[in-house]
Amino acid sequence: MKRVLMLIPTIIGITLFIYLIMSFVPGDPAELLSPPEATAEEVEVLRAELGLDKPVLVQYVNYMWDILHGDFGVSWFTKQPVIDEIVNRMPYTLSLGVLSTLIASIISIPLGTLTAVKHNTLADYIVTFLCLLFAAMPGFWLAIILQIYLSLQTGWFPAYGMGTMRHFVLPVIAVCAASVATNIRSTRTWVLDVIRSDYVRTARAKGASEVVVIMKHALRNALLPIVTGFGSAFAGVLGGSVVIETVFAIPGISTYLTSAVKTRDMTIIMGCILVISVFVGVVNLLVDLMYSVIDPRVKYE
Repeated sequence: MKRVLMLIPTIIGITLFIYLIMSFVPGDPAELLSPPEATAEEVEVLRAELGLDKPVLVQYVNYMWDILHGDFGVSWFTKQPVIDEIVNRMPYTLSLGVLSTLIASIISIPLGTLTAVKHNTLADYIVTFLCLLFAAMPGFWLAIILQIYLSLQTGWFPAYGMGTMRHFVLPVIAVCAASVATNIRSTRTWVLDVIRSDYVRTARAKGASEVVVIMKHALRNALLPIVTGFGSAFAGVLGGSVVIETVFAIPGISTYLTSAVKTRDMTIIMGCILVISVFVGVVNLLVDLMYSVIDPRVKYE
């Protein structure tokens, strides 16, 4: 309950910060929305209708008051309810985040553990080299290469859009490539640190098999920072998959947000930021709660 209540000032701080930043951006939204032949009086009328004639803090308070009543407003340009657009687009971004995080964990944890166990061997060197290679690849470049070779030339997967599970294959690979590389190295580091601990040496001295030593004693005690990394990666996909969604023409929340920033559509920007902030806060909360499941020594009072 304490962590849930802490989300409230966090969300208020984030949304207020974004609202203030957008208010300082050059240009008048009322002039952008008005036709070229509109008079100054007509522009002022439109500004009053949008509530832009009030001080920035008053605008923010009015907006948050509407949010508390479930009103996310309508887009200034498309005149569509913002909440309906977010609800329609969020499943694509969530699916991309869940699939990429799941696949990244399935690949990263075993390979990271393997490289830790096989420290300073050929397998360790090969996996570490591949991790550095994939971590250095820009996401947009990898996405375009995947489109060219696995879609346009071979026709194995669709190049863009959403519809079936086959549409998710290339975007998920592009999203989780760098995440897999980072998490393998992170898993390797933490498992190596735990393997050198006294209680692991004691388990070996008592005759425990190597599988039991690695899985029960080493990996489980190294999972806390690993889980934190995966939680951060999932939260990053929710708000940071702009490039991947743009390259593959995915109608997700990130592309919706970036298009709104270009037109200064404040209702869309604030709605997207609010939803992303809540999701990131919930993900971090779930990660913290998983700590006590993974490690019984962790207690929350």
